[in-house]
Formats: sequence, C-alpha cells, structure tokens
Amino acid sequence: MQDQAFIGRQAILDKQQKIVAYELLFRHSGTATTAEITDDVHAGTRVIANAFGNMGSQWVLGDKFAFINIATPMLESEFLELLPARQVVLEILETVLPTPELIQRCKELRAMDFRLALDDYEHTPEMTPFLDVVDFVKLDIQKLGPVKTAETVKILKNYPVKLVAEKVETHGEFKGCKNLDFDFYQGYYFAHPETLTAKIINPAHANVLQLLNQVRKNEDIKDIELAFKRDVALSFKLLRYINSVGFGLSCEIQSIKHAVSILGYQQLYRWLTLLLVTAGTSESTPPALMKTAVTRGRLTELLGQDHLDKNDRDNLFIVGVFSLLDAMLEMPMESVLDKLSLPENIADALLTRQGIYGPFLELTEACEGTDVDRIESLAEALQLEPDAVNKAHFEALAWVETLGI
Repeated sequence: MQDQAFIGRQAILDKQQKIVAYELLFRHSGTATTAEITDDVHAGTRVIANAFGNMGSQWVLGDKFAFINIATPMLESEFLELLPARQVVLEILETVLPTPELIQRCKELRAMDFRLALDDYEHTPEMTPFLDVVDFVKLDIQKLGPVKTAETVKILKNYPVKLVAEKVETHGEFKGCKNLDFDFYQGYYFAHPETLTAKIINPAHANVLQLLNQVRKNEDIKDIELAFKRDVALSFKLLRYINSVGFGLSCEIQSIKHAVSILGYQQLYRWLTLLLVTAGTSESTPPALMKTAVTRGRLTELLGQDHLDKNDRDNLFIVGVFSLLDAMLEMPMESVLDKLSLPENIADALLTRQGIYGPFLELTEACEGTDVDRIESLAEALQLEPDAVNKAHFEALAWVETLGI
C-alpha cells in the first residue's frame, strides 16, 4: 500500500516536565531527497489535508504546539499553508541543506507566523546559515554524547534559538541537560520510564483500586458510597465531575449516593480508570506518562468502535488506560493485576497483547512510535484504513486535552 501515512506522537516538555508541545510524525518514510512529487509528498499532503482540513478545529491540542517533520519537498510545497501557522513548528530534517533558496523559503514561512526547528542538529559551517532563520534547535544527546552536546550547546548560546534535548532516556540525562540549560526536553524518559522495584501503592491509589473492584463486581451502592466517604479527595472529585457544566444535568448533585446512582456503574468505572492514572501519583512520575495513558485509552477505544459492541469498547478504553500502570506504579503488570479484579480478556491484553482486545492495544502502542511498517501491518490485520487510524489518533489527542490533565 503506497499512498499511506500514519501519525506518531511524542511529548515535548519544559524544565518543570510540563507538556508544551507534541511532535507529530506524518511521513511514510524519510527517503525523499528531491523536490519531485514523490510518495513521501503524497503521503504528507494527504495526512495534512485529512487531519487538519477535515478534522477542523478538533486537532488543536489546547495551548500546545505541534512540531511537524518536514523534508525538502514539503518545505517548498504550498500545502504547508493548509496548516494553522501560529500553532505549528516546522521541523526541518537533518538531511535538508541550507541552500539560498531554502533560506529564503524559511524567511517567507516565518513571515506567515510559522516557527521553524532544526532536527538532529550537528554544528558544521555548512549548517550555520539555518541558525539565523530558525526558532528551535534539537540535539540528539545519544548521538552527540555528553561532551559534544555540551560543546554544541555552548556554541548555540550565541544564537537566538531555543534548545531542545532529544532522546532523553534516563533521569540522569534529564538532570544533565537541565544543567546545560536546555529549554525543552523530549524522550523515552518522559513517555516510557523503566519499571523499577515495586513500591507500595499510596492511599489514593489504594482507594481507587478498591472502588474499581467494587464497581466491577456490582456491589451494593451503599458499600460504594462508604468507600467514597473514606477518601475526602475522591468524594470531592466525584461531585465536582458530576456537577460540571459539561455533564448536562439540570439539578445539582448533593450526595455521593445520588451521584453514583445518576452516573451509573459503567460510567463510574470509566471515570475511576481515569482517576487512577491522575490521582495520587508521585512527583517522580512524568506528567506526560499520565496523559499518554489516558490517550491510549481513548485511541484504543476509537480504533475498535466499528468492530466491537458498546461493552467491548468500554473495555478497550480500560485496556488502553491500564497498559501503563506497571510503569506508573513501578511494579510488574502481574502484580498490578493481582490487585485488580479484571475480566480475562482485559488481563490477556495487558499481559500478552492477546485476546479480543490485544491487537487494538498493540496498534495504539505502535502509533506512539515511528515504525510505519509495524503500524501498517497491525492496521491491515484489523482491517483498518490509514485514514481511519489517523482520524482516531487526532480525535484521541483532542479529547484528552479537553479533560484538563
């Protein structure tokens, strides 16, 4: 299948580990080297047209910026003008050379309110002309190594650019980059932290886990109300949620029992899954991880919306959200599942990516990366078209932003 492209996403964070942008990966491959209309350009223009044109304002990720990889053909293309310039950073690939024509094009794009970034920058006299026309410079700290990274940062401090550390994979690397005064950070440390030794679940998590089990077993509403009353924060969050303007109720809910009865067990379970990944986490848990978990839930659900019934779609949401609990709670998934009373199909998906839900979770996880062949293979197995996968991914990203987490 030629004319295809899939969307990948990775968070970009500031020094406080707050998400400020996402890198969105559109291209089918990185092989385009000329200005000819290649499959690469067809793929890029198709995704831009579908995701940004057909999706309308849904794509806007709150107040975040979108970093988009751009090769030479797309940089020269008028299709870029389809994008909302003030929220887009055009990320110039390291294979692009600063010819006089391209430098002039960069100036034109900045005049349109686009911001520009250099990807995988290595300082050479040949690449220096770019430094006067870009806003961000991204350094691959794994490729450069500590010494060359520090040397390059020192040089770049003489230019009016913001520095982004790429491929930050450990806490030590994050700390080292902060000492070098990088402005922004990107890498697996924030999205895929290592699973360390097991730690005790703090009270907020313990209470949410207990409630999840009670709701899953359809226990009496009085027992569920009692569980809420044991945790003031939980009760407050529930009432604030159900009394929110967006919930659409005409009367204010005054009691926990009333809230639970109005909400219903299925919706309550769904809400608790969100709460589990956003309540009571330690400061060492990157905020991006929490948001990734919730995004996984929504994307997994959307990918199965035309294949499974309502109850199964709800379970897909749970599968996606819970798929990062091992990293969040810093314990093996087997230990997490010991504390949860989950249906076998959900457990199979979380442990082995098998069963009715496993393939949808696999595709969701693949969408976070750049292995296009794997995404294509998994999508084909589920009989999903690339456009459907892209649309679902954008809908998931936009939906999570509306939650304010």
